[in-house]
Amino acid sequence: MELQKIQQMIYEVRGVKVMLDKDLAELYQVTTGNLNKAVKRNIKRFPPDFMFQLTKEEWDSLRFQIGILDVGRGQYTKYLPYAFTEQGLAMLSGILNSDIAIYTNISIMRAFVAIRQNLPIISTQKELEDLKQRIKALEESDIETHNAIKETKEELIKVYQALTELGEIEKEPIPEIGFAAIEKRRNKD
Repeated sequence: MELQKIQQMIYEVRGVKVMLDKDLAELYQVTTGNLNKAVKRNIKRFPPDFMFQLTKEEWDSLRFQIGILDVGRGQYTKYLPYAFTEQGLAMLSGILNSDIAIYTNISIMRAFVAIRQNLPIISTQKELEDLKQRIKALEESDIETHNAIKETKEELIKVYQALTELGEIEKEPIPEIGFAAIEKRRNKD
């Protein structure tokens, strides 16, 4: 199962990462109703920190975020969806025993781990090589930037020193020019 697809189904609600019952049903290849029936038959396994039902406000906000705005006739959910935390998903693996459920759960757990570690999902060797090249380019860019800053600093020091030396040189006054200056010199003599 593709981890990126699963990661796109992980949302943050009430400050925790969750997956919705409808998305899980799709992944497990069962109906949402059957998934929820299995959960309700084992409700003791799902305390509030493992699974909770969204409020209307949470559902409306989430629908807006994920782009489920226009739903056709018969596609609107009759009940507010249930959200499963990572622990709730682990508990689901204990009540759904098909091969599909087992493999799906493994993929879901990997997706949660990848999100938690903030690591990009790399699915091909080409993506790995691209990532290595980008890191190398950033490192080289950092060295070039450091060298450029060092050179600029050295040049600024030279400019400062030159300006300081120019300021220390005593200058002879510049002779006045023009009609008034000529008159002044005549009057001195």
